[in-house]
Amino acid sequence: MAGSVKIAPSILSADFAKLGEEVRAVDQGGAEYIHVDVMDGHFVPNITIGPGVVGSLRKHTEKVLDVHLMIEPCDPFVGQFAEAGSDIITIHAEATKHLDRSLQAIRDLGKKAGVSLNPHTPETVLEYVMDKLDLILVMSVNPGFGGQSFLESQVEKIRRIKKMIGDRNIDLEVDGGIKAENAGLCTEAGANVLVAGSSVFKGADYKQAIDALRK
Repeated sequence: MAGSVKIAPSILSADFAKLGEEVRAVDQGGAEYIHVDVMDGHFVPNITIGPGVVGSLRKHTEKVLDVHLMIEPCDPFVGQFAEAGSDIITIHAEATKHLDRSLQAIRDLGKKAGVSLNPHTPETVLEYVMDKLDLILVMSVNPGFGGQSFLESQVEKIRRIKKMIGDRNIDLEVDGGIKAENAGLCTEAGANVLVAGSSVFKGADYKQAIDALRK
């Protein structure tokens, strides 16, 4: 596993009217990653932001910009998100016909490459691309909206992926319905990056919320 537990607040739940301020606040609150959900209204039933916003956020933090592309096709846009300042670019296995090629394209741009799996997608799709991965993201909700309930069926998938990772330096991230009450289920199964939206941004004290997740 790639290090100790990291917290990645999802800006999907932040106040978009003051997004730069929100990012600075979770940065100062102890977040290691800033998780940016990019949705296209096609691959998922919601529309969020594009590379221009990622570029703007880059000016507000030096923390890792963990950019999750829930878009199809993803390949034509990878370059734009890389240029905008993404540190990690994660694509969905379901959103590209040539996963190996897509991951290599991200790495060729000098960025870390991640792959995300929807709840119904088996971890076996990772078998032949493990050596091109820096991050694996397990969706513990069906992607498209924040505030959904955690799917406990994904805990065993996390456990199986952890075994696949072995001693490789790959982050194992989980996203969807994460809160202090279930964070331990994910980390015990092997996850070392927790994405949290509403459980961080719904309260007034972001540091307290981040610390609760980490503990």
